Amino acid sequence: MYARLTSTFALACLISGASLAAGNKIDDPQIAHIAYTAGVIDIEAAKQALEISKDKDVLAFANDMLRDHEAVNKQALDLVKKLKVKPEDNNTSRALTKAAKEEREKLAKLSGTDFDTAYVANEVAYHKQVNGALETLLIPSAKNAELKDLLQTGLKLFQGHQQHAEHVAAMMK
Repeated sequence: MYARLTSTFALACLISGASLAAGNKIDDPQIAHIAYTAGVIDIEAAKQALEISKDKDVLAFANDMLRDHEAVNKQALDLVKKLKVKPEDNNTSRALTKAAKEEREKLAKLSGTDFDTAYVANEVAYHKQVNGALETLLIPSAKNAELKDLLQTGLKLFQGHQQHAEHVAAMMK
């Protein structure tokens, strides 16, 4: 069951990225909104895990996600204020938000090991997708040097998150 949940969310992320790659140009305000939205999604997922899980490794991972994504989102907000840029909602950020809400609803119906396994599998898939979008679309499309630097810093951090999620997933087998 959890593989299906993860596949659904990963597919939504791929569709969003594919629509952008198909020729829809994105600008810095849209990039900022997509990146911020991706962080909010992982903050909400971490909070859900902290409410539901009892597994110490899953809880430690969720706490790391909460701390790191809140810190990066704060940096992003500070940067857009400094640059006097208003992040723009767009089809990709809306699709990500919709898919994340659906995923949280599915995860909310699970408990115990089923929840833990599904949450961690989703985190692996989610970070792969976000990291891919950062590498291939968001960073190359960013025009502002400070935004690009923040995205590159975020990518390094989120690559570590992916590795951490993969490690927790491997321990659960």
